[in-house]
Amino acid sequence: MTKDRSRLIPLVENIDGTHVLVVGDAMLDRFVTGDVERISPEAPIPVLRVTNETRMPGGAGNVVRNLAALGANVTFIAVTGQDAAGEELLQVSCESPLVTANLVADPARSTTIKVRYVAGNQQMLRADWEADPTLDKNIADDLLKRAIDAVAGCDAVVLSDYDKGVLADGRAVAIINAAKAANIPVIVDPKGDGYARYKGADLITPNRKELAQATTLTANNDDAIVTAALSLINAHDLGGLLVTRSADGMTLVDQAGAPTHLPAESREVFDVSGAGDTVVACVAAMVGAGSALKDAAAVANVAAGIVVAKVGTAVTYAVEVIAALHHQDISDAEAKVLTETQAAERIESWRRQGLKVGFTNGCFDLLHPGHVSLLRQSRATCDRLVVGLNSDASVKRLKGEERPVQNEAARSAVMASLASVDLVVIFGEDTPYELIERLHPDVMVKGADYVIEDVVGANLVLGWGGEVVLADLKAGHSTTATIDRLNNGSKSD
Repeated sequence: MTKDRSRLIPLVENIDGTHVLVVGDAMLDRFVTGDVERISPEAPIPVLRVTNETRMPGGAGNVVRNLAALGANVTFIAVTGQDAAGEELLQVSCESPLVTANLVADPARSTTIKVRYVAGNQQMLRADWEADPTLDKNIADDLLKRAIDAVAGCDAVVLSDYDKGVLADGRAVAIINAAKAANIPVIVDPKGDGYARYKGADLITPNRKELAQATTLTANNDDAIVTAALSLINAHDLGGLLVTRSADGMTLVDQAGAPTHLPAESREVFDVSGAGDTVVACVAAMVGAGSALKDAAAVANVAAGIVVAKVGTAVTYAVEVIAALHHQDISDAEAKVLTETQAAERIESWRRQGLKVGFTNGCFDLLHPGHVSLLRQSRATCDRLVVGLNSDASVKRLKGEERPVQNEAARSAVMASLASVDLVVIFGEDTPYELIERLHPDVMVKGADYVIEDVVGANLVLGWGGEVVLADLKAGHSTTATIDRLNNGSKSD
């Protein structure tokens, strides 16, 4: 793969508006997080003091989440139970306006639920409520009709198989054949060793273990992976295989047997949960937008490197992929400047690790010792410090038309270069109230020239049990005074 990856950026941007159909096994994922501080007196087991609960669509639903994060429009077809969990799954599946969930409710079936109990960064227990994989014939026929009808309106199809019944009994092949007739590519995330049910698919994305299981061949080195992949391609008329290899990256093998080995991208791995879903989603979105398979695989490899650096079942956003492609050797400072949505996700990951999140804000125009002192004190109150930075338009409204001296790109770069700062978010409002409400920090820091009652957002932070800290000010320093001195000096020259 060429070192000039910036050429891939327009291909990622082309995803916007691409329509992907996802058919597969959906489930409801719940995460119960908290702290463990003692052992139960009832049994030798840890007691989890619950601090937070989150929910999201799992299984095929996580592919949907990743597609929406990349900017694709998604039609989602799956089966749920006719129960409260099914209604909840429908609700969380449609949280993005880019997603249309077309879920079939089966009164004879319960919705699959997976609950993970997490302390810090350690999963303690997973509890599963599993559905019977057998589908009623009428439900199965209804599902297949919806899927085939939806094929014509999409640019790519994803089959996400978790062996819960949706893609069994010839339904996968029927959807593949309908897509092939319409010249629409099909990407399959497989399950089990019966790959005959994916006959004719354009791409299958097994991991190394699944590849070995499906072929009964070894897959422990480059040559072995290519050999095993070709055996599946030839046996089932597949367009190719993209084999995910964990820390060893990925290998793409086409019908000609020409392999493309892609080394792992991540510098830091926190959690590989859902990384396969990110790969499938990215490849489908890219191919659906007209990209060649090799380019799609290269971008998917970058996306996987981003998502494994996050905690929990996370997603990768298009802007993150573009930033990584644009800055092949992206600096730590550049990586700290995130959108509000990205910041909220990063903070949630930190919380799952048991980290305390602090927040401060300001214009930070012409950084001076007073700013440095405030930031150093702010960082001392927490494990991770988030800085809310006023946008250029916001600074003009607050400080006048001559401000800011430095634009928001320059100010955010300077701020992010400081060791005391872990994350920077630019906000456009006059106050950070809405940003604080979204990010939900554990502690908020402002200068001692304020009283707590006058600190914007203090009521929010105190309301959810957080802390507001007033930092000591370093006398004799202000941006306005510095600008005045510079202006007066320039006039006397």
